[in-house]
Amino acid sequence: MIKALIIDDEPLFRNAIQEKVTQRFAHAIEIVGEASGVSQGLEAIATLNPELLFLDINMEDGTGFDLLEKTPSVSFDIIFITGYDQHAIKAIKAGALDYVLKPIDDFEFDEAVRKAIDTHKKEDQIEKLLEISGEYFRGVEKKRIILKTTDTVYAVYEEDILYCRSEGNYTTFYTLKGETIMVSKSLKQVEEIVSETTFVRCHQSYMVNKKHVLRYNKNGTLVVKRDFKVPVSSRRKDYTLARIFA
Repeated sequence: MIKALIIDDEPLFRNAIQEKVTQRFAHAIEIVGEASGVSQGLEAIATLNPELLFLDINMEDGTGFDLLEKTPSVSFDIIFITGYDQHAIKAIKAGALDYVLKPIDDFEFDEAVRKAIDTHKKEDQIEKLLEISGEYFRGVEKKRIILKTTDTVYAVYEEDILYCRSEGNYTTFYTLKGETIMVSKSLKQVEEIVSETTFVRCHQSYMVNKKHVLRYNKNGTLVVKRDFKVPVSSRRKDYTLARIFA
């Protein structure tokens, strides 16, 4: 049985989460307590030792990320319950954490909870994911993203990514260090977690970091650092050149 704690400054949503868990997941999850903010949440975590947090992002006495930074050891899974804007959602996706939007959709809620039940994250991996998510949430200039392969978790600075190439539901990242990292994400999914101002979708199967583009060849390719050549589709040519060289 997974011990769960609800931290949200809105009683309505605390009650809704309690009811949904009790009705659908009583066989797997026990709600051991509730808290209305960062201060109460820290006390509850220390006392109850939860294995799963349903955590609001924006509360009266701080954010969910503030709470996690003040927690001595993050050894629990986290589902963010958020009514915040797209920047917060991007932060959570960047760290590969689960989230449910307010108002709570039953399907999204059930999917997130099932994933938490099925997945056991190692403590060091959780800490790394939270660090990356917190950076996105606070708008840290030097951003990193999490890339998970079948056997490794990479924390990669965006500025170190040269370009991305997709094949179906898989995307390979090519880095300044010479790494090639293949993840189980489509290029559209990758677009959602990288900075729109830095990366340019120049082809159906390619996305390039414009900061590393050296030149455009008339044969329809961009040359990036390490002498990689990235194709530009004719349909995206004007858009790509305007984004990179304007």
